[in-house]
Amino acid sequence: MTLHGIGASSGIGIGRAVCIQEQDLDYSAVVSAGKEKEKARLQKAIEAFQARTQSMADDIKARVGEKESEILTGQIMMLNDPFMLSQMNDSIDAGNCAEAAVDAVCSLYADMFAGVDDELMRQRATDVRDIRTRMLGILLGRTGTDVSALPPGTVLVAHDLTPSMTVGLKKENIAGILTGTGGKTSHSAILARALELPAVLSVDLGRVRDGDRVILDGDSGEAILSPDERTLEAYRAKRTEQLKQRELLEAYRGKPTVDADGNAYQLYANIGSLADAEAAAASSAEGIGLFRTEFLFMDRPALPSEEEQYEVYRQVSSLMQGKEVIIRTLDIGGDKDIAYLSMDKEENPFLGHRAIRYCLDRPDLFRVQLRALLRAGAQHRNIKVMLPLVTSVDEVRAAKVLLSECKAELEAEGKAYDGQIALGVMMETPAAALTADLFAQEADFFSIGTNDLTQYVLAVDRGNAKVEKLYTPLHPAVLRSIQNIITAAKTAGIPVGMCGEAAADPCLIPLLLSFGLDEFSVSPSAVLATRRHISTWHKEAAGHVAAEAMSLSGSAGIGGYLKAASSGH
Repeated sequence: MTLHGIGASSGIGIGRAVCIQEQDLDYSAVVSAGKEKEKARLQKAIEAFQARTQSMADDIKARVGEKESEILTGQIMMLNDPFMLSQMNDSIDAGNCAEAAVDAVCSLYADMFAGVDDELMRQRATDVRDIRTRMLGILLGRTGTDVSALPPGTVLVAHDLTPSMTVGLKKENIAGILTGTGGKTSHSAILARALELPAVLSVDLGRVRDGDRVILDGDSGEAILSPDERTLEAYRAKRTEQLKQRELLEAYRGKPTVDADGNAYQLYANIGSLADAEAAAASSAEGIGLFRTEFLFMDRPALPSEEEQYEVYRQVSSLMQGKEVIIRTLDIGGDKDIAYLSMDKEENPFLGHRAIRYCLDRPDLFRVQLRALLRAGAQHRNIKVMLPLVTSVDEVRAAKVLLSECKAELEAEGKAYDGQIALGVMMETPAAALTADLFAQEADFFSIGTNDLTQYVLAVDRGNAKVEKLYTPLHPAVLRSIQNIITAAKTAGIPVGMCGEAAADPCLIPLLLSFGLDEFSVSPSAVLATRRHISTWHKEAAGHVAAEAMSLSGSAGIGGYLKAASSGH
């Protein structure tokens, strides 16, 4: 029997299932001992949580790395948030016990984050649920499953693999991880990749039993239960080949990104935090092609100040040691809501008051970010500013006016700033694609966001399972849009990159090379594989493949042809 889920950490895992049962955290028998005593219990539990979490962070830092340890220290910061703590104390003041206060407030935050259609925000929901579970366990005096004692050859099966649970794993005993929830960018997935453990997430666990032999394919997202001997042998051979390929990829670490003719390209990474930037640097990315700044605004009770934003942007700029850092201005609305901004509910938020539209209507908020970006670029001069969801050159011109005004303010205040900072646009709407020649006269650079471009060109909600099969960047309309954008940039003499997921797709690489793409921006984990795929293509061969693919009329035919053409590279 084969279960289908999300391949979150590459590799083949073969072992026996060990099913982790959820902890009993029923506190219905607990009665409040009074406000002061309950607040004291809460504070004592918080201190215990912080001490244990710091110990786990120190352990993972020593075994894996500082970047991964920050996932746990981030939980300490979340629990220390004054707004969250005040809400817990308010709940106790209302007559609740400490357990009920923790449960109510953590559940509120988790539901808020889980309701956002963005995987990076949903991972925060998992973090808050992890905090809730562990805090309730401390308050109730209960201990969870000791995953460090699992036997060799274990396929760990759990509804949700929390960061704290992942930290306790002994890598040598774990063949793989299988969960009922989670996604590729969840913290458990990040840790699984760091530990190099195959992981398949978000599968129906109803048929999995303790002791079942299981094969996990962390690339395809498949979990095979009770496989026959022939299947086992096939996957053992596949695992051996994968390990060989992984070793070969190491040869591309720290090397320049060139095609088979020696033509150079820029291979950047997409990030959402300082920790992601560290992963990008470690993966030998040649720059940052997309820094999603909205995550600085989320998971907090109020707007980040200019100083807070400046410090994060400055640190990323310094970390990349002079390499280019493209920072996208605040992209909220659509699937990313920020409670404290009290944004109006919209019937169709993806086509509503979001991204550059919202920022231009809130110059007070936008100016703070632009000032922080200008100041952060002063030292290394490697920061570029990118505007999301543009549909009109008037939006670019309006942003330029604000940027100029911010420069004048900083000049008057005697503060250092980058007076020559580049201003580019994210090409992710049909309007931008159709008028790319006009945008190329206003922008300093383009970056193609294929995720939204595909959604808008095809009128397909990428979060709707009923139409998900229609969502593909291989549709002729999407490919023509990409080609038109790149051609317009080349004609105007400005650089053009791609920061959508399609940039790492081996099937699309020959087309993007042929079209003339300058920069590929991918997840840090995809840097080495993308560099290898680019190195296998001669420009002439890529041109033949592109010409044939663009002559086809359907996405299925294009996909089949490109898969066959790329299989030999």
